[in-house]
Amino acid sequence: MPGVKSYLQEDWAIVVLGFLIILLSLAGIHVALPDYKWSTTGDLTTKVLTGANFLKIGAQFIYVLLVALLGSFLTGRSLKNTLLVFPAVFILTTLALIVAGNAALNELGLEAVIFSLIIGLLIGNLFKLPTWFREALTSEFFVKIGLVLLGTTVIFSDVLKAGSLGLIQALVVVISVWYFSYWVCKRLKIDKELTMMLSSAVSICGVSAAIATSGAIKGDSKKLSLVISLVLITAIPMMIFMPMIAHHFQFPEEVTGAWLGGSIDTTGAVVASGSLVGETALKISTIVKFSQNVLLGIAAFAISVYWTYTKHPNAADKEQKPTLKVIWDRFPKFVIGFIIASLVFSFLLSPAAIAPVKGSLKSLQGLWFALAFTSIGLETNFKDLIGTESRKPVYAFLIAQTFNVIVTLILAYLLFS
Repeated sequence: MPGVKSYLQEDWAIVVLGFLIILLSLAGIHVALPDYKWSTTGDLTTKVLTGANFLKIGAQFIYVLLVALLGSFLTGRSLKNTLLVFPAVFILTTLALIVAGNAALNELGLEAVIFSLIIGLLIGNLFKLPTWFREALTSEFFVKIGLVLLGTTVIFSDVLKAGSLGLIQALVVVISVWYFSYWVCKRLKIDKELTMMLSSAVSICGVSAAIATSGAIKGDSKKLSLVISLVLITAIPMMIFMPMIAHHFQFPEEVTGAWLGGSIDTTGAVVASGSLVGETALKISTIVKFSQNVLLGIAAFAISVYWTYTKHPNAADKEQKPTLKVIWDRFPKFVIGFIIASLVFSFLLSPAAIAPVKGSLKSLQGLWFALAFTSIGLETNFKDLIGTESRKPVYAFLIAQTFNVIVTLILAYLLFS
């Protein structure tokens, strides 16, 4: 913004804010978690829509608003616009969290981000929002803060408990499915930006991978919203029918768990589908999915380096390679925050230190993601999601996901039977 001083480049500001949240939590400064879970209208009125719970929501609002304002200050964005826009985004996001808290919807694996996206899309398309309002939306900023916090949940010691099998499957699935998806997208002449996001989403860990890839390549938020919609919507039938298929063909629980964890792209749907099969399937599916999540930081780094090289002005000149400085300048610094957070919570902090902050950080991570997708919805036009140009990405995603299901089943049998 002209005339406004910027103190930090956006990604570094995100790293600072992410670690500020983490340090405050470790110091015991965190807000009480609001309760969004309900099964009946009675639960809704007595547990969620209560004065005490609204106070918790209000405290969380003040907390994240202060973080958002500090972010605007550090990056030179308008504090006035942040003060005007952020409360509206938060209210819509809270509505999405309440809807997503319904037990029946929870069992279907429907996560808050899909409702945030839907609500944002409805408001953004049914009402004409002022230009300044749309420009003040900072979906990418919110997403990246959530990703730094996500690093606190990627604990390498947990993955090691699964032994080498989960990691082997994750590596083979991620590499093979990513390249197959990339090839399909290329054959369908889908633009490279959308190809990268779609391939990462279908091969690594769904929503988080799409977000990380979008951040790494500075992707279009409209394309990101399309990929996220595909991931979340496709996960529902997979969650329901894959356990039924496994039961029909009498797959061993270990194999079924590895199949579910390696194929279904959302963690919520993986847990739900694993629960439908049994305790062993639930355990294995969760660990396999977690093994894929661990690869997120590595994948984001690799994609960042690849994108930097291919987007370099002289990339077409085979004789000239981009310098390390160019790579560093274009490398998304939030990935560093993600990796450091993961390493700190994996090796430097004791379980006793992590336990009190785990729930709070997880809640804040989910909140930042939900805020981001409300913003994306508000920024997005329905035509970008339902137009004819969206058909090819849908075809590509479904083809790649089918390949993913088949390859993962074969690997699950080879490794876990």
